[in-house]
Amino acid sequence: MPKIAIIGASGKLGGATLSALLAHGLVAAPRDVVALTSSAAGSPTRGRLAATGVSVRPARFEDPAGLEAALRGVDTLFLVSTPDIALDFGLALDFDGTTAATAAAAAGGEGSGNGNHPGRESHHKNAVDAAVRAGVRRIVYSSLAFAFDPTAGADGNGVGVGDASRAGVMRAHLRTEAYLRAVAAADHGVKVVVLREGLYAESWPLYLGYFDNDAVVGDGDGEGEGEGEGDVVVPLAGDGKICWTAIRDLGVASALVLADADAESEFDGRIVYLATRPATAKTVAEIARLVAAAGGGGGGARDVRVEVVGRREHERYYVAERGLPRPAVEWWAGTYEALEAGECLVDDPTLETLLGRVGLTPIPVEETVAAMVKGRGGWKSRQKEARIGG
Repeated sequence: MPKIAIIGASGKLGGATLSALLAHGLVAAPRDVVALTSSAAGSPTRGRLAATGVSVRPARFEDPAGLEAALRGVDTLFLVSTPDIALDFGLALDFDGTTAATAAAAAGGEGSGNGNHPGRESHHKNAVDAAVRAGVRRIVYSSLAFAFDPTAGADGNGVGVGDASRAGVMRAHLRTEAYLRAVAAADHGVKVVVLREGLYAESWPLYLGYFDNDAVVGDGDGEGEGEGEGDVVVPLAGDGKICWTAIRDLGVASALVLADADAESEFDGRIVYLATRPATAKTVAEIARLVAAAGGGGGGARDVRVEVVGRREHERYYVAERGLPRPAVEWWAGTYEALEAGECLVDDPTLETLLGRVGLTPIPVEETVAAMVKGRGGWKSRQKEARIGG
């Protein structure tokens, strides 16, 4: 049985994918999965991974030699993107209205604009190069479900695969995608799959102004923080439809792609979206209404609503009044311009098709929001995860 390695196996997506591989019998035995983790030997995280029966190996993006050693004997690598988002702060986007990063830029890992340090793609490049040296035959990369363009031709990919984004979070993903294409074209014998994973339904607090139910925006007059009698107003740079997708569903779909290691896999050489369908997409403003309906924002007669204020005011507010780090806020603000441009209104049936193979349907975002607001589904931990750069 081919061995499957997962970088970031203890994280949200990596952990969900590991669980799905085992729960749905997608590997012959747990030992056919290699969990790569940066956690220290003897740590609770290492212990939890080992308890599943999988092979656990140490690996860090910053240690190419260690990555290569950890990947020896592996056939398929699931490269879950690095969570070290601070690497991207201060870097200018590649977006110019027509094109994204070139493979050469990705290979060099150079910054641009008002920053000159490598972005997150430098970590991904280390992993890709290590995999090639170790003899890995297939790399599946977890990108993100931005840059959807309904006018884009298929070109062997899923329909709507665009090559540019207004979102800072997508910069490293596009550069990594470009580098993977260059590696595949260089005939190293490596097959490449890019999964543009749907925006986590569990991450709605991040998109809803770093929403914290214990310190909500609004003090009775619609401004500031703290408790009050008025509506909870969330100022945002913009808004747009999102195909919110539960982490469980992304884990199952990703696992099915990893397990599809046939010589003529339907996914090899392609970029595909894994996201729910447009009919169930919701704006951040609609998510705010779901939060209010579930009792968020203090419950009672209080409403939770979004106010679109533009990028400049968004940045001023979250830095000056909420005390968040400017680099993180500026990096994240472009996300809302991408939403307004329709980049996250994805129309790709792949997720539903894959889930159907194991008798599942997508978890509605309404269920996720209600469970988190009402104290189920790890509300506190999700709030902590939503606080980028803080």
